[in-house]
Amino acid sequence: MTELATLTKEVLGAFFLGGLLLGAISQRTHFCTMGAISDVVHLGDWTRVRQWVCAMGVAMLGFASLSDLGLIDSSKTLYASTRLMWLSSLVGGVMFGYGMVIASGCGNKALVRMGGGNLKSLVVFVVIGISAFATLKGITAVLRVNTVDTLFVDMPAGASLNALGIPGLGYLLGAFLLLLALRHKDFWTFDSLLASFGVGIIVVAMWWVSGSLGFVPEHPETLDAVYLATSSGRIEALNFVAPLAYTLDWLMFYSDASKVLSAGVVAVAGVVMGSTLSALQSNTFRWEGFANPRDLGQHLFGSVLMGVGGVTAMGCTFGQGLSGISTLSLNSALTLAAIVLGAVVSLRQQAARLERTACA
Repeated sequence: MTELATLTKEVLGAFFLGGLLLGAISQRTHFCTMGAISDVVHLGDWTRVRQWVCAMGVAMLGFASLSDLGLIDSSKTLYASTRLMWLSSLVGGVMFGYGMVIASGCGNKALVRMGGGNLKSLVVFVVIGISAFATLKGITAVLRVNTVDTLFVDMPAGASLNALGIPGLGYLLGAFLLLLALRHKDFWTFDSLLASFGVGIIVVAMWWVSGSLGFVPEHPETLDAVYLATSSGRIEALNFVAPLAYTLDWLMFYSDASKVLSAGVVAVAGVVMGSTLSALQSNTFRWEGFANPRDLGQHLFGSVLMGVGGVTAMGCTFGQGLSGISTLSLNSALTLAAIVLGAVVSLRQQAARLERTACA
């Protein structure tokens, strides 16, 4: 048991380090999904979208390599399923995408901004956590289970592009995404490469930590195979919706011995600390609060949409848009498309509202 406890600490330490690096990289390079979509919609600038696409390519190549080398079992990941949850993915994804625009960023961005002194993001973090927990186990969970989760398509071969049976599909798609981003000469800057490859490599590293380092073939008490320190009991990488809920749960019930740290919780702490250290080092740490009650209301509404939508879709821009998509999950692909759609609609509405205000 001592060895098991030591191994659990190693897994948690690795996830904390991964979160720390992710927070520092995101703060320095402004890696942000919502910001990337906004750049395209408002400025026609595809630079940050290419960072995101390149990171996805790296994650796909890494996940395929880990699977083929036998270092992880791809059928045991959080995203491996024989059900295509098409309605949950679409509804949850649109809610999340719409909400992240009016709340100034996704879950990871909220943690990064919070680390840089943004008190608005502290409120976003708390509200996402509460609404996510309610959608995992509370009132909105009942609504989710009895509505959108009832409609799905059974796919015995797996709800994944791998079911097509195309050899090396993960390598092909990963390489294609890399070429799509790297063929642009203006993409070859230090910050773009650091954001793309740094984030992608961190996702791959967390897959290895969770699925290989943290894998115990036979638990000494249950005799079952287990993946240590994951809240789902399966292989996980990075996600920033449910872990926010579990972070609040752990803080509020700290004295309860049944509440233990998980990989997601320590990754959340790592992102905040990494962002803080980066902000202090670059002298960009600034306290910031809400401008007015309308600003507060928008962030509260957006946070609720992200918490409910993220759990309904089983992930966020990181959980589905990077970790999930690297496994070639069809649910992840649907969720990602829905997130982009929701964000574009929200951005268009914001622009139209500003235009009407300017003309008034």
